[in-house]
Amino acid sequence: MHAGPRPASSPALHPRGGDVDLNRLLEAREAEILDDAVVAMKRAHLGHYETLGPESVRAKLASLYEAVRDTVRTRHLAPIESLGESIAIERHRGGFSLGEVQTAFNVLEEALWHRIAGEIEPPELAESLGLVSTALGAGKDRLARTYVSLATNTTVPAFDVSALFGGGAVS
Repeated sequence: MHAGPRPASSPALHPRGGDVDLNRLLEAREAEILDDAVVAMKRAHLGHYETLGPESVRAKLASLYEAVRDTVRTRHLAPIESLGESIAIERHRGGFSLGEVQTAFNVLEEALWHRIAGEIEPPELAESLGLVSTALGAGKDRLARTYVSLATNTTVPAFDVSALFGGGAVS
């Protein structure tokens, strides 16, 4: 975690003549992105999350953020899929609705998109947004399939997004 906000033009984020590297941005802007996501969670008025308090909500979002960062850095979906499954199990047992949990993923995605769009240059912007969205999409897919399986005692088929991280063409 960082001691305080950094200016948008932080030289640490500009290793290649002005371009901002996504991995560096995710490291350097973690605190600000999590701050934005916590505010958005509060605005969403999600009953179970409101009872947890802001520190606990931030910790849960930080865990999700770390999985997104690891997934983007390694280009492997395992960290986010594993977390999505464990979140589904924990939140289902805790009585959270699937909508509440999906909203947590969505507010983090919105905060990430806002920061990325403001700092990543157009040549890398589409790839950066795609990587973050694919990571969160894979996590939400595993979350939803696991949650629905628990709620209905049935198996829900997976959506294969691995081609996006394995270099396969997507149309």
